[in-house]
Amino acid sequence: MNYVKTLLDLYRLKRQVKLNAKRMRVLQEKKLRTMLHYAWENSAYYKRTFEAAGITEEQLDDLPLSCFPTIDKKVFLEHFDELVVPQDLCLRELREFDAVVSADRKPYKGKYHVVHSSGSTGKPGYFVYDEAAWNSMLLGMIRAALWNMSMPRILSLLAKRPRIVYIAATNGRYGGAMAVGDGIDGVGAKQMYLDIKTPLNEWIRQIKAFQPNIIIGYPSAIKILAELVEKGNVVVNAVRVISCGEPLGASLRNYLEKSFRAEVVNFYGASESLTLGVEMDAEDGMILFDDMNLIEVESGVMYLTCLYNFAQPLIRYRISDSLVLKAAEEDSPYPFTRAVGLLGRNEDILWFEDGSGNKEFLHPLAIEGFCMEGLLDYQFRQAEKDAFEMYAEISGSVSKEAIRTEMLEQMRQILLEKNLEYVQFYVVFVDEILPDPRTGKKPLILQKGETWQDEKSVIAG
Repeated sequence: MNYVKTLLDLYRLKRQVKLNAKRMRVLQEKKLRTMLHYAWENSAYYKRTFEAAGITEEQLDDLPLSCFPTIDKKVFLEHFDELVVPQDLCLRELREFDAVVSADRKPYKGKYHVVHSSGSTGKPGYFVYDEAAWNSMLLGMIRAALWNMSMPRILSLLAKRPRIVYIAATNGRYGGAMAVGDGIDGVGAKQMYLDIKTPLNEWIRQIKAFQPNIIIGYPSAIKILAELVEKGNVVVNAVRVISCGEPLGASLRNYLEKSFRAEVVNFYGASESLTLGVEMDAEDGMILFDDMNLIEVESGVMYLTCLYNFAQPLIRYRISDSLVLKAAEEDSPYPFTRAVGLLGRNEDILWFEDGSGNKEFLHPLAIEGFCMEGLLDYQFRQAEKDAFEMYAEISGSVSKEAIRTEMLEQMRQILLEKNLEYVQFYVVFVDEILPDPRTGKKPLILQKGETWQDEKSVIAG
């Protein structure tokens, strides 16, 4: 991204925040109809499915979106090649690229930014952005990160070349890691990645050396940094804390605000569209970017229509998050829809202690790439201060021994990176990983007292 162009485009995007609710709905509707026509004309999948639903080209201009067919991840992957618009994209080659090429921010074929979904298991989904879509997304992300800041204040901040640390899973094609890096480059800031797989003593060393003043990352990971500050292990003079990748509860928000004495911005995104919304005040709820996406909720199910990615159109794509929508009122301070009661996956962290009292953590999102053929789903439960269990749901067509061997290899490497070689790891094969009935989500870490009564097999220790 060109620095001057980025600032000019950011200024234009920020001006849309000043639209009233009616004008925002008009803008969103215009973008929706443009996307529907584009998908009809350029995506074989959408033209075929629209026609199968009895939709004609003439109806694209006024038929309610609720009349159009929906799509989910399974269907999306099955029909990937006929859904994407560029002829030089296919799922098989993307998988090969992801498997053999080390993850970095270099575009695929020099022009496509590839993001893989962060599902717990199975084959990841691949979401592709061309340069135009990627730049639109980055601008939305920068707008969210600098939310409620005037352009003079933004210019003053950027003139000092802020030092930004990103704390998350950083060594894969995760959307956050790739987009944050490009966004930081776009505004000319200094940056440091701090991977959640890195041991705590290395965290301390790197933070002391870099001295960040803006923090971005998983709220659960930022909390660990706040605790290091509280204990006097590091000093961080932050001007802004940006939470992303997990839900941010009110109590954790308050803790981070007090620990860092800084504004906390909660950013909402997904692999399917990395810029969905932003939250400055928990009481006001999440503001959804209606100028970039159209989000529906039907019978508790969320559907996303991305309005800026023409390379890989996503129309009424099912998202696993749960939320309630509240339309913007004419006298609202912002013209955007609000998400009330957003429920995503908010993970706990596994903490271990060796015989000398040294503590180290294992973040479940560090294991998002823990994928293998036949492993359908998994959960963790800490058994002891130096041991944990992993409940595994597998396909009936695969060998438990093969799964066991692969899990052992992958987990040992992860534990080695975290200096957790002493930790014992057990696998428990279960019939099905069930969601929490309160949230509808499948937590990666079971709470204390929760367990499964199935076959247990020791694979480490």
